[in-house]
Amino acid sequence: MRAPALPQLLPWLVAAVAALAGAALLASSELKDRREAFDTNARIAHRLLSQRLVQHDAVLATLALLNSTRADQPEQRLPALYAQILRVTRREAGQAWPDADHAQAEQRSRQLGHAAISALDTRSGQYDLVLAAGPGAYALRIDMAQTVPQDEWPLPPGRSPAQVALALPGQPPFALQTGQANGGNLGWPLHFDKVLASPSQPFHLVVSQRVGPSELPWMAMGAWCAAMVGMALAWTAWQRQLTRRRRAEDLLRLGQVTRLNTLGELAAGLAHELNQPLTAVVANTQASLRLLREQGDIDPTAVAAMEQAVAQARRAAEVVARLRRVIERPAQADGLPSVVLQDAVRDALHLLEPECQRRQVATSVEAPAHEVRVRADPVALEQIVHNLIMNALQAMEQMPVDQRRLTLRLGTEASMGRLDVIDTGPGLSPAVMAKLFQPFFSTRAGGLGLGLSLCDTLATGMGGRLSAQPHPSGGAAFCLTIPLAPP
Repeated sequence: MRAPALPQLLPWLVAAVAALAGAALLASSELKDRREAFDTNARIAHRLLSQRLVQHDAVLATLALLNSTRADQPEQRLPALYAQILRVTRREAGQAWPDADHAQAEQRSRQLGHAAISALDTRSGQYDLVLAAGPGAYALRIDMAQTVPQDEWPLPPGRSPAQVALALPGQPPFALQTGQANGGNLGWPLHFDKVLASPSQPFHLVVSQRVGPSELPWMAMGAWCAAMVGMALAWTAWQRQLTRRRRAEDLLRLGQVTRLNTLGELAAGLAHELNQPLTAVVANTQASLRLLREQGDIDPTAVAAMEQAVAQARRAAEVVARLRRVIERPAQADGLPSVVLQDAVRDALHLLEPECQRRQVATSVEAPAHEVRVRADPVALEQIVHNLIMNALQAMEQMPVDQRRLTLRLGTEASMGRLDVIDTGPGLSPAVMAKLFQPFFSTRAGGLGLGLSLCDTLATGMGGRLSAQPHPSGGAAFCLTIPLAPP
């Protein structure tokens, strides 16, 4: 019900921003770590495969060298040494390849000066590597799946989600491992594409992986968000405790001022009520003394006693008047400071917020956009507003809950600032209106009857006025006018 709602929401906004930022930072850090691990593994795979393919070139070069020095066929032992080499084919001088692809590959090999790929079958993952060796040639049948060094391979097919493929430009790729897809099409894709370091076998190593939402550090992110919510709760609880303490201190201060002002009003009321009987005592005693003197023979002791009674009655009247002058708040309308009427209303509503909630009263404030500055004593003005709101709350106690509405309307009227306090209570009868601001008059059982009288006195002392009238829609409307402060 307090006017600015942003200070109450600010801790939660800060906590929400911090929670989102922290969660995003944790997720970003996890993605960064996974990307770095992915790049590292992909580069290791590229290095290992490049070494194996370069090894094929070295085997062919060795076979070509042995062809000129030995008559036996040592190449037939190669499949037993290298799992990826399925067979070795040798074309002797003067013979022809049974496959035209091999002949073309040999021709390319002679032109390029290194081995050339022939009979590539991407479905089975096999191809021939042909090297022209003098008048003859050699061909290795290689299985790409066996080329992967399982003992050193950084991407275990059974555990790694990475998808690895070898591809030549213009040819469909051959999948070395399919990987485990995480999250379907959701998540963050990782990709690596680099040509293997073998001039004769220029395969592209393509490694792809998708980091799914399930791989994010949800527990750490949830713990961070919970910590931020806990901090917001702790901050809110501390602020509420601080607000309750400040409200209690303000109510205590206002109560002390109210008691002092009420004491002054009580003294004024007593002086007003006692002046008449004291005046009557003096008048009757003086009349009795005059009658005794007219009778002639009177007792001097009786005359002295009656003169003493007159003197003491006058002394009592002077004591009451002096007490009233000492306690009563003096008028200071000419030297009062400038006060923002909206601030006084907001502070009073803040102090009475628990009362409004306990009594289930809906409160609304209608105020202009500009500040309404009046010339008033801040404490006295706060006391008046506090009393008017409290009276309105007490007046609506007997009304149904859904009909309890309190409206505070601020504005200006000529050279005066105006505050209307409108309730939906039982209203004001003509009999009550006639005595509403008289001291010791109250419509509540046990009420002292000095609250509205004190408010009227304080308003008058500041050059203002307090009035009341029944509201057309039911209830009562109290109007407080205070002179506007100079610009």
